[in-house]
Amino acid sequence: MYTLKSILLLLLQIYSFLLIIRIILSWLSHDSYHPLILQLKKITDPYLDLFRSLPLNFSGLDLSPIVAFFVLSLLEKLIIQIF
Repeated sequence: MYTLKSILLLLLQIYSFLLIIRIILSWLSHDSYHPLILQLKKITDPYLDLFRSLPLNFSGLDLSPIVAFFVLSLLEKLIIQIF
């Protein structure tokens, strides 16, 4: 039987994987209007936009995804400690 802790951790891992795909796609040329791409953007961009609004752009290098992953890691550790 799955516990709430294991379900939450699995969801965080899936979301992290989706973020990685989204970040890699931002480096590559792709069809921005493909339904899967649009769905991926709809899922990941609201979270990434939280960090994009911070001044984390240095010489054209956007470091906001690194901070986004750091926050997800902190959330994962918090879940592990609480449950």
